[in-house]
Amino acid sequence: MSVTFLGAETLVGDEDLYERFRRGDSRAFETLYQRYRPQLYRYLQRLLGDEGEAQDLYQEVWLRVIHAREPFRAGLFRPYLYRIGHNLAIDRRRRRHLHLVSTDDECREAVADPGPTPERRVEDADCRERLLKGLDSLPQEQREAFLLKEEGGLSLEQIALIAAVGRETIKSRLRYAMARLRQLLEDCL
Repeated sequence: MSVTFLGAETLVGDEDLYERFRRGDSRAFETLYQRYRPQLYRYLQRLLGDEGEAQDLYQEVWLRVIHAREPFRAGLFRPYLYRIGHNLAIDRRRRRHLHLVSTDDECREAVADPGPTPERRVEDADCRERLLKGLDSLPQEQREAFLLKEEGGLSLEQIALIAAVGRETIKSRLRYAMARLRQLLEDCL
């Protein structure tokens, strides 16, 4: 991603931005915050099924980054960030005994990407609705793996670290999730 940083158009990695933030550069933090806004927020929204909770959790993730007792030191920043979000979502579910079932029709409408004709719009909306319902019907572990892969853009190894399971377990969860979604969306593909 190309960003304007300190007056020059450069490619600035997440890890470099984080280090600059730790040294007091608030613009580096703002760049990271905006860079992850679309995908991390969407991941949390789909994981929790509630727009308001996703917004709260998104803010909480960044508060944790700011006030971390042991700040990020090595590796990739993206898995570190998603691990915080993942753990906070688990904690929130435990505290409130929430089931990850989306009932937010506005979220579903916002995801719809209408086609050029009214007929195509109906087809697309139906397929998206079925995809969201399909995601909701997946077992929690499969849904989380799928969302981390698709929304978070994380590798199998990164997802395995976040979920605290082996790489092969993640591969299996993704394989089962994809098979189930393909079955539900067969006529949409």
